[in-house]
Amino acid sequence: MSKHAYPAWAGRPTLGVRIAKGIALAVIVSLVLFPMWAVVATSLADPQEIINNGGWVIWPERLSVQAYSEILDGGIVTRALLVSAGITTAGTALSLVCTIGLAYALSRPRLYGGKPILLLVLFTFLFPPGMVPLFLVVSELGLFDQYAALVLPFLINVFNLVVMRGFFQSIPEELLEAARLDGAGEFAMLRRIVLPLSKAVVAVVGLFYAVAYWNRFFEAIIYFNDQTKWPIGTVLRQYVTGGAALAEGEAGASSPQSVQMAVVVLATLPIVCVYPFLQRYFAKGVLTGALKA
Repeated sequence: MSKHAYPAWAGRPTLGVRIAKGIALAVIVSLVLFPMWAVVATSLADPQEIINNGGWVIWPERLSVQAYSEILDGGIVTRALLVSAGITTAGTALSLVCTIGLAYALSRPRLYGGKPILLLVLFTFLFPPGMVPLFLVVSELGLFDQYAALVLPFLINVFNLVVMRGFFQSIPEELLEAARLDGAGEFAMLRRIVLPLSKAVVAVVGLFYAVAYWNRFFEAIIYFNDQTKWPIGTVLRQYVTGGAALAEGEAGASSPQSVQMAVVVLATLPIVCVYPFLQRYFAKGVLTGALKA
């Protein structure tokens, strides 16, 4: 074998392979972007143009933000966006605090009873509770029609906990021992040493929690009798899967189809805007924690 030979998986691909990969990548990107573009274009199209094109517009001749102005005038969508923003902000903050605290405690080798607690946590990961146990918990705690019903039962995600615990374990023990010799307690070490070194995993886990809270919709249908408290995910489901009457009620002079697509855009826009700023943390945060765990 030549000294310049490489394994099949490490060698430079031929021109034909690179062209095939480029074509495949272009096709995949097109399949992903085309539906997104159709949704945005339809939400910005003129109502009459949408009607003339059978409900969908790929390239609007005249842009119109009428659908957005009508659903953001203080109606159900505006209220649902505010509810989701509040639940996502409060839930993400509480989940991060609880996950960081438990993950740090379980990452310490001298924690009394740490192994049984970890096994108990992993048991809930392998055998997660179903809808009936969660419903009974919410019922016993009196959380019906309370926003806490969308936060407290989902406060700690076991996968996020395991990833963060693994990342904490990757921090050199010598740093913590030196701080301990200087008289620092566990809380001081967590605040001054562990967290500054764990910005990547905290950002990634925070994004995971935020996406989960923002997209939560099914639980609101079960636990909320008051529809005015529904988050945007539940309202979006009503619009898209059978909410023609809702769309017509919000539409006014707009097309119900443009209103539906505008709700879809508003429901996905916050996460799409946040993700690029946290993408650089993904490889370091998730891979380091997962490999160590």
